[in-house]
Amino acid sequence: MKILLTGGAGFIGSHTAVELVNEGYEPIIIDDFRNSKSFVIENIEKIIGRKVVFHCTDIGDQEKISSIIKQEKPVGIIHFAADKAVNESVKNPLKYYHNNIVNLIKLLSVIDKHNIDSFIFSSSCTVYGSPSFIPVNEKTPIQPAFSPYGYTKQVGEKILTDFFKTKQQTSLTMLRYFNPIGAHPSSLIGELPLGVPSNLVPYITQTAIGKRKELTIFGNDYNTADGTCIRDYIHVVDLARAHVLSLKNKHSYNNIYNVGVGNGKSVLEVVHSFEEINNLKVNYQFGERRDGDVPEIYADNHLIKTELKWEPIFSLKEALHHAWAWERELKSKYKIG
Repeated sequence: MKILLTGGAGFIGSHTAVELVNEGYEPIIIDDFRNSKSFVIENIEKIIGRKVVFHCTDIGDQEKISSIIKQEKPVGIIHFAADKAVNESVKNPLKYYHNNIVNLIKLLSVIDKHNIDSFIFSSSCTVYGSPSFIPVNEKTPIQPAFSPYGYTKQVGEKILTDFFKTKQQTSLTMLRYFNPIGAHPSSLIGELPLGVPSNLVPYITQTAIGKRKELTIFGNDYNTADGTCIRDYIHVVDLARAHVLSLKNKHSYNNIYNVGVGNGKSVLEVVHSFEEINNLKVNYQFGERRDGDVPEIYADNHLIKTELKWEPIFSLKEALHHAWAWERELKSKYKIG
């Protein structure tokens, strides 16, 4: 069965493509490399041992997307194509409103003319805003978003819910990601931020390898045990597996799942874990709090465990070890870093 992946050469999309092949699906990747590199496609093919179908195009090009869907006839679509940096969205909100909302509407306008069995949306724990209690479950009241990025995910969920109410033959699943980290154990694909990273782990690895002078930890005066923000860090392969399981799930037309390991780690804990597992030191300093950051959030993942029989396989230390191996691969083979 063919599954169309928008943004399929990105961090999460590339790993999901591999997991789809492992489960007998045929991924059809669409990407324009605005957040990736062309060698990612080649490395996906090295992992799976064969060619992958790939189309280079902007997700906002409705004519091309319609032509691809007519040509490939996918039974499902996983929508990864979006901008995702919280802090960047604060500085450049229009970029996020255009790509994450306008282009989503354009994609749905194309889908409206075709029949598909499943649609999976890359949502985010940022939809919860600053929650009144943690861990958050899928019934936790939605609070005002802390960033334009979070708001685009709130709006995206609402648009999809309303749209697919008229198409209940299609199973809609919205996966609320927590904090994806790590890389494929082969070190052939991983997180590939273009420019200065907005996420913690690639900034750690780039600092450790010498690309960055030091890591700035944004805020050490939060109401947490060590004063730094707390997040739920999930290995990207475990997150990718959740997408494959979602394709097999037909509970209702509208399924929402938290995808996190179910416990929180502080920024300092992650830094020290990275140092321990990889036997090195990271140069870091504390800076001011960053706009858009929620002090603490982690998942109640009972629902996805119960309904999809999903369980995280990799530990935090394994994820940090894989991320470091990937960073070294980027420097040695691709001269990045």
